[in-house]
Amino acid sequence: MDNFFGKDFNGPAFQLFSLQHLAAIAALLLLIGFFFWLRRHPSERAEKITRWTMAVVLVVNESLWHLWNYVNGTWTVQTMLPLHLCSVFVFLSAIMLVTRSYSIFEFAFFLGIGGAMQAFLTPDLGIYSFPHFRYFQVFVSHGLIIASACYMLIVEHMRPTWKSLLKVIVVGNLYFVALFFINRALGSNYMYILHKPETASLMDFLGPWPWYLLSLEGVAGVVFLFFYLPFAISDLRKHKKN
Repeated sequence: MDNFFGKDFNGPAFQLFSLQHLAAIAALLLLIGFFFWLRRHPSERAEKITRWTMAVVLVVNESLWHLWNYVNGTWTVQTMLPLHLCSVFVFLSAIMLVTRSYSIFEFAFFLGIGGAMQAFLTPDLGIYSFPHFRYFQVFVSHGLIIASACYMLIVEHMRPTWKSLLKVIVVGNLYFVALFFINRALGSNYMYILHKPETASLMDFLGPWPWYLLSLEGVAGVVFLFFYLPFAISDLRKHKKN
């Protein structure tokens, strides 16, 4: 049990794109593939079970993450409040699934997928690998954030608009400004607004503080436009036909 839930782990350290990493990626792709099947074979009961199951797993998984940190003496106000982007979207995604909220979907599609995908493809797991709890917690959390937005897109037939993109940019920047003052008050570094993370990251290539924050704005803008590109192309084709 200690080797599964304990702070120490005796197994080999996690390696990017190892068999256990590819297995997690494959599991996410299979889940998204199931959404396409559900779209072609609609069932109100199956859709409700799918939505509620993902919502419950998201919340339970996040609760266990907080419990793990508390048990191991690593829970602090400076690091564990649900203020990081993915922590926010754990709960927003659960609410979105239960309520079928389009307003949340607009943010989940851009910010949720964008943030969780980076963490899913390049997780900071350190010494923890399969079958430690931390391995499951990271991939379940970030995988279901991605899957939740994909579910709303594929099964619920929701799609973002240009207004959605503008809304995400405005509200996202307001959140970052508010978080700057929260970090200053708590002595925390949520969203790495006050300084770069200690471990290697994309921010290392984006200049010193505060210029890397502006660089991240540019990177986010490019990613958001890339996400929206299929819809823009579809709209353009429909416009030409009309």
